[in-house]
Amino acid sequence: MYSKKTLISLILISFVLGALSLRMFNKGTNVKENKVIQNEDVTVPKGKIINLSGQGLEKLPSYVLSTTSVEELNLSNNKLTGAVPSEIGKLTSLRVLNASNNLMTGVPAEVGKLSNLEILDLSNNKLTGLPYELGNLKKLKILNLSGNDYSKQDLGVIKKNLPSSVTITVD
Repeated sequence: MYSKKTLISLILISFVLGALSLRMFNKGTNVKENKVIQNEDVTVPKGKIINLSGQGLEKLPSYVLSTTSVEELNLSNNKLTGAVPSEIGKLTSLRVLNASNNLMTGVPAEVGKLSNLEILDLSNNKLTGLPYELGNLKKLKILNLSGNDYSKQDLGVIKKNLPSSVTITVD
């Protein structure tokens, strides 16, 4: 069975993701229904939420990394491989990053520049290492790393620098 801390983490994550899904459903479930700018056949969202979940993406659309006002980015349930591009560090308004259920093998150090990040869900990927810069995320509340084969030593170093209130899910 799960430990009490793991269950609480899972409940919190489910609650937050459920609330986000409901919020996106009420506003339109996909970025195309937000206000957009057309630019050379690329749809660039102006909203604060980008939901690209379950779209079979194998790489991140370039416009995502130039949408610096985005606060919630959902990349879950795709086929993303490698690492999220290092330009992710430019999304300084980002509060929620859900990249769960992909095929990613790495996380760039630049994720540590996301000073407003509160929820980071990297569960069910193929992560083998974690950048120590994750310890720079002082506003982080939830870190979900379950379903990966990352270095426990890396996580140990990161945990020393994170606030003690962060809920970390590893199972």
